[in-house]
Amino acid sequence: MRLRLGRAAAMLLVSSETILNIALANGFQSHEVFGRAFQRRFGIGPAAYRKRGFVAGTLDMQSAAGHADFTDAIARCVRLYHTPENGKSRKRHMSCAIQRTTLAPQPVVVARKRVSRSEISSAIPELLSRVFVFAQSKGIPLAGLPLSRYLDPSLGQVTIESGIKVAMRDGTIPDAWLGGDGLATLETLPGGPAAVTLHAGSYERLQDAYAAIEQWMSERKVTPAGPPWECYLTDPAEHPDPKDWKTEVYWPLQE
Repeated sequence: MRLRLGRAAAMLLVSSETILNIALANGFQSHEVFGRAFQRRFGIGPAAYRKRGFVAGTLDMQSAAGHADFTDAIARCVRLYHTPENGKSRKRHMSCAIQRTTLAPQPVVVARKRVSRSEISSAIPELLSRVFVFAQSKGIPLAGLPLSRYLDPSLGQVTIESGIKVAMRDGTIPDAWLGGDGLATLETLPGGPAAVTLHAGSYERLQDAYAAIEQWMSERKVTPAGPPWECYLTDPAEHPDPKDWKTEVYWPLQE
């Protein structure tokens, strides 16, 4: 039901098909059944959702198509990120070489939670699921795959900020995006210099990538400019073997 409604919401915004045809295409037997389920999921009916459109206003066709593609990609796997390996092979996978890059500021819709380190694997799927529903319910156009950022780490706890990249019109953040519903909100990942590496393997070994970047910064006497984040490049629903998972790790640097 979650996947069917998510796909239907994207179709309402990017397709000219009738609401009935969209309902039927996503496995609903009638307009009425679809309307009730959609209202429960997103807090707004299908007709009103389509009339409101994207919260950012009119998008170009490429951005609209991208939203539909990312909706399909994210919906299947949003609850699978950071799941433990469940007894599978724990062979260590080393990160690739670290590079210096320059990032553009990137708006993201996020949710936060402070947890113990042992709770990370359950908290991230929960937060990403919350963010995905929030973005869809508000008509926020998606522009990238999920990510997580780690704020205020301590010896026992860390604040996790998990979210999804979103499309921005004319380089500005519309007022309608600001704030939130208490569950999720909009922020911007900083632009500027950053260290980046590609981690191949399970999420449980991501600490190796962060440690490698810290060592790289220490050797070059480079100072971090803020908390790091990780971007999930691989859909764990499509690639269930952890050895096939790829994650980019970014750490912003001072000029």
